[in-house]
Amino acid sequence: MSEKKNASEIIENSLRSVEDNFKQFIEVLETAKTELITLEKDKEQLSRDKKTLEEEKVQLEQEKAKLEKDKQILEHETQKLELEKQERDKKIGTMTEEQKRLLKEYENVKIELAKFAKLAEEAESQDLDFERITALLSIFRVLVEKIWQGQAHYRILMTLHGEKETMTRDELKNTTGIGGAYILRAVQELANVELVDHDIDTSQVTLRQRLYSKKALDEK
Repeated sequence: MSEKKNASEIIENSLRSVEDNFKQFIEVLETAKTELITLEKDKEQLSRDKKTLEEEKVQLEQEKAKLEKDKQILEHETQKLELEKQERDKKIGTMTEEQKRLLKEYENVKIELAKFAKLAEEAESQDLDFERITALLSIFRVLVEKIWQGQAHYRILMTLHGEKETMTRDELKNTTGIGGAYILRAVQELANVELVDHDIDTSQVTLRQRLYSKKALDEK
């Protein structure tokens, strides 16, 4: 009986041990399964992250390419503007020298006109020197026809001697057909010699003194 009892206990202990080991094995499997699921999820997340990073990389490369292109366009436009500025500065410099020359000639014309006016005043008390008057008029006619008639100064003065003695620079530009920059410089130079008043804020230009009547140059 004793031997049977010992054998039964051994079997029972063995079964219990197997059961415990089986439970531990099941727990290990469950843990491994859980970890495997977690790893699969992590793998999927990493795959999504990788795809997102690749898309962002492509987008960044596209943006970089666009920025490079924009940079090239900007550099080209900058060079173009620099060339235009150089040309404009060159034209302005040339125009300034030309207008200085014209103003000097205009001063000479004023001197000759003053001489002519003086002769006219003296006509009341003595005989006229017709040869001198004719010479002065010839000089004046050549200066007006050959030099001043096509210049901004002359055309502005002629326009302001018409129906309106006050006009804006835009009105003068549209009436005379002269470019805005030339109009501005001519008006400023006429204002410097006190032939017109120029309000920079309103851009209005006013004839200071009428040199002849409105009908003086009308064809008879």
